[in-house]
Amino acid sequence: MDKGLSDGHFLAMSTHGVAAARSQLSKLIDRALKGEGVVITRRGKPVVELKPIPSAAPKPKRVTEADLEWLRERRIGRSPAKTDAGTLVSQMRDEEWER
Repeated sequence: MDKGLSDGHFLAMSTHGVAAARSQLSKLIDRALKGEGVVITRRGKPVVELKPIPSAAPKPKRVTEADLEWLRERRIGRSPAKTDAGTLVSQMRDEEWER
């Protein structure tokens, strides 16, 4: 049952039985990519919704000196580590290796 066009306008959602969807899958994919809701039904019950995969997440912004300063101001009662993380992991690994 296609609810695609009504008075020349797309409705928010169209539904299609499995057989109909199989024969026009390419068109249904194009419609879903344009933002139309496309639902495939089996025996009259909705079972699958076609929708675009979200685009890749935006690249994270670079950490600025202002960001670092903001973090420093909020470091409550903590002093900087005496040993950097890489050295600490190496020491832990070496201790474990010697056992």
